[in-house]
Amino acid sequence: MKRDVDALLREQELDGLVVLGPGGHNPSLVYLLGQPAHLTDAWVVKKPDQMPVLYHWPMERDEAARVGVPTRDLTPFSRRRFLDAAQGDPFRAQVLQTLALLDDAGLGRGRIAVTGRVELGPHLSLWQAVQAERPGLRVEGRLAQQILRTARTTKDADEVARIRRMGALTVEVVGRVMDRLRGLRAGSDGLVVDAAGEVVTIGQVKAWVRRWVAELNAELPLAVIFAQGYDAGVPHSTGDDMAALRVGVPIVFDLFPQEAGGGYFYDFTRTWSLGYASERVQALHAQVEEAYRAALKVLRAGHAAETPYLAACEVLEGYGHPTPRTRPGTQEGFVHSLGHGLGLDIHEMPRLAAGQRDPLLPGMVVTVEPGLYYPRDEIGIRIEDTVWIDGAGQPQVLADFPHDLVLPLRG
Repeated sequence: MKRDVDALLREQELDGLVVLGPGGHNPSLVYLLGQPAHLTDAWVVKKPDQMPVLYHWPMERDEAARVGVPTRDLTPFSRRRFLDAAQGDPFRAQVLQTLALLDDAGLGRGRIAVTGRVELGPHLSLWQAVQAERPGLRVEGRLAQQILRTARTTKDADEVARIRRMGALTVEVVGRVMDRLRGLRAGSDGLVVDAAGEVVTIGQVKAWVRRWVAELNAELPLAVIFAQGYDAGVPHSTGDDMAALRVGVPIVFDLFPQEAGGGYFYDFTRTWSLGYASERVQALHAQVEEAYRAALKVLRAGHAAETPYLAACEVLEGYGHPTPRTRPGTQEGFVHSLGHGLGLDIHEMPRLAAGQRDPLLPGMVVTVEPGLYYPRDEIGIRIEDTVWIDGAGQPQVLADFPHDLVLPLRG
């Protein structure tokens, strides 16, 4: 949690942490500030046992003030002010600018960690030059990510509330899609058509999703997965936008919207079959649901992170399906881990996978998403919910929604 950042900085004997880049879609910066902010370029400096300090440009002073942390104007550190001392060399001016900023923050000497969302190549050269210029300064990169990744593994009450709100938005959109699909009908050729008899495509469904997410003031920085048939059997296939919806063919609908501006995600999947489902698809869906329930039963604080994964594997292997532990590298059956942490990134720690023996902790937010995939048979099935391990160490699904497989059509 955020309160752990100070202890982690002291544990690593760091004098401070610097996060660079824009104020939105920058998980490390958003984490320290507590919210996305419209900042085109910023520095956030975090020293042990002190509030973060936000360095910003004057055109964004009001946006910076709204964040609620101490702020500093970057105007005195404009790069052009260092060009004379750098004899006109822009890179040298940037090095001097960075050293001046560090001195202002009280981090011109000692050990600091640096991270953020910036272009790797130029900043790698910059920080190498900064460190060479100042022998008393040691710049760490790996430790910054390690500290923030560790802190973000568990969520505080505000973070959980924000993820829960995104869950409510997600199931609202999914419910709208379900209702719209149920209003369609089967055409004579096995394709799904609207009231005017026009074929409905996967691309049209995704357009509904994008519009409704935007109307609810969230965003989709990653693609919507709405994949049927063969594509549903390849877990991260997003689906063919030009393909017509077909009756009786499994559809994997995976939706992961984010708070506007680059905040917290939600992650959710259901499998649907329009009109009807074959006996085999019904049986496989029931097996995936059984694996989901088995995993949820052991998703408890104190259990190893691999325990829910192994429980899901036991169920699916019992029905004869290959899994990564019985057939490494399999592309059929249960082909992936059970889930992952979720927050300001869609994939965070912990991983619910084989070999992950660190204990689950109260405050973790993870996905639980068993699946079965047989692309040659045009079958893909996945059920996924986002789950919080509460203060009592018990799992709470953050947004309930039915696991219904078959969506009846009109007529």
